[in-house]
Amino acid sequence: MLGPPKLRCLDQPITVSIEALVPADHFYRHLEAKLDLSFVRTWVQDCYAAGGRPSIDPVVFFKLQLILFFEGLRSERKLMDTVALNLAHRWYLGYQLDEPLPHHSSLTRIRERLGLPLFQRFFMHVIELCQRAGLVWGTELFFDGTMVQANADYDSLMPRWHVAARSHLATIFTDAPTSPAPLVAPEADPPTQLRFKGTADMEQKLEATNDAAWRLLDEHRLDPNRPPSGPYRRITDFRVSTTDPDAAPLRRSAPPRLGFHDHYVVDGGKARVILAALVTPADVQDNQVMIDLLDRVRFRSHLQVRRAVGDSKYATGENLRALAERGIRAYMPVVDHEQARPFFHHADFVYDTVTDSYRCPNGATLTFRGNSYTMRVRSYAASTTVCASCPLRARCTDSRAGRRLNRPFDEAYREQARVLQATEAAKKALRKRQVWVEPLFGEAKDWHGLRRFRLRGLWKVNCQALLVAAGQNLKRWLTKMGWGRRHGPTGSLALSSAAPSPAHLGYVP
Repeated sequence: MLGPPKLRCLDQPITVSIEALVPADHFYRHLEAKLDLSFVRTWVQDCYAAGGRPSIDPVVFFKLQLILFFEGLRSERKLMDTVALNLAHRWYLGYQLDEPLPHHSSLTRIRERLGLPLFQRFFMHVIELCQRAGLVWGTELFFDGTMVQANADYDSLMPRWHVAARSHLATIFTDAPTSPAPLVAPEADPPTQLRFKGTADMEQKLEATNDAAWRLLDEHRLDPNRPPSGPYRRITDFRVSTTDPDAAPLRRSAPPRLGFHDHYVVDGGKARVILAALVTPADVQDNQVMIDLLDRVRFRSHLQVRRAVGDSKYATGENLRALAERGIRAYMPVVDHEQARPFFHHADFVYDTVTDSYRCPNGATLTFRGNSYTMRVRSYAASTTVCASCPLRARCTDSRAGRRLNRPFDEAYREQARVLQATEAAKKALRKRQVWVEPLFGEAKDWHGLRRFRLRGLWKVNCQALLVAAGQNLKRWLTKMGWGRRHGPTGSLALSSAAPSPAHLGYVP
């Protein structure tokens, strides 16, 4: 028979335990049991004062960031709304039903208090967990980068001089009183120990050299005061976004947009653990950060890298030289960007290492004529008389002075890379790369909100990218620790076994 209507009686207090309501096999129970975040409190002790009002537990902050990642949420405001309604989230955070949750604005203040170094340390801790679980191979590294849209509109670009002038006027006409500079500088404390003059001079020179060196990984950008590369001038030299000054115009973007480059270094093992993640402005190309990321990964994770795999963007002379000096094979396609001209190409000339000269297709010799340190090339030219009477002149050059060739300073390393490129091992590694790194970027963009940054500022977008990369590594680690099912409506816990294995690609380590 038809039952009576369901009465709504929801205003009566009841005694209930969240511990009993959350299923025993729930994902967040597994996460709480396997990942202990109590170490965070030790890390952040120096960030808080000894007295004052008690803060929100920093462990709760990192748990909220993990919920934001695993649930695929786009904002911290939406995160707190979801946590308030989800019993499993409250259980994971340790909050009762009647206990007020932190305000979403508190997460912003906590992030600014902790700073980027703590997020980098958390990312490295997750990598250490993966290493202990045997998920890191370490012999082969894959390099790649992707473009991520900034949380700023292209129309926010303004002339840089206008922004600088407005900032200068704001500092002049500020209402805050400024204290005058002291008339006499305070005397320095006497040295606590004596040193030899020669040693002191050497230390001062070394200190000056280190201070002058630009630390790309610390600044997350190239030197803004670097000279332009030839006639090319960057858009950011003249215009800057008032919404996010660190964002730069994205190349090959229609309509034009502002964004960043997110760089990944991925281990060649089956788990595809991300060993480094770095966000730079969009005007920093992939090849410019490769060696710095390589050295950091090798040093921090204690890896014996034998092969570095990347696309043609990474195959620059500087990178190939650096890899050869470190004893690492470069599996990268070398592309010769020669102009489409109806003349013989550079590959049609044979270089003789003994005589340091070239032999043209007709057998004539092109001898060394000088160096160009601006272009970093060595110039070779044939005799004007020989070129004038050459039967192949119409196919070689139209210059009255004869044919000239430019050999880059690092051409020997480029030739070595071309030889490796033709090997079967390099072909298999490049095929493996197609399915090893790109799916990680697709996973981060489709499931974890990395298609567009929600934060603004270079250090803040690095915090977001590090948390996403750490979460991707945690998914592989949790699978290794026994969690074999996908989690959440976004399918964010993908099985590591779903990734193509090297054997499927014809690749054997």
